Amino acid sequence: MTLRPLKTEQQYDELLHWLDEQFDQQVLPDSPAGEQVQIALMLVRAYEDEHYPVPLPDPIAAIQLKMAEQGLKPKDLVGQIGSKSYVSAILNRRKPLTLAMARFFYQKLHIPASVLLA
Repeated sequence: MTLRPLKTEQQYDELLHWLDEQFDQQVLPDSPAGEQVQIALMLVRAYEDEHYPVPLPDPIAAIQLKMAEQGLKPKDLVGQIGSKSYVSAILNRRKPLTLAMARFFYQKLHIPASVLLA
């Protein structure tokens, strides 16, 4: 297969089909065919990034998800962010996130800054 930048959905579909065939053949990554597969995957990623962008999640939803994953409750944030009512207002979207809070959630919950500042 000749690898070139993808410009149409048809080219994208054809390359995906070709990649499926290569995976079925269990091509070795270090082989010449494996290198072609790696290049094809980069082309697919570039096409998907341009045509199928993934939106950033809602910052509050991300905070709630990370809290659930770590077994944290809103009361665990009291004193670190503010009072119980202030934490509740943040998590219920009645108060906006501040830069200081974004920094706290980045450090404590490891949420990317790009998500918190979106």
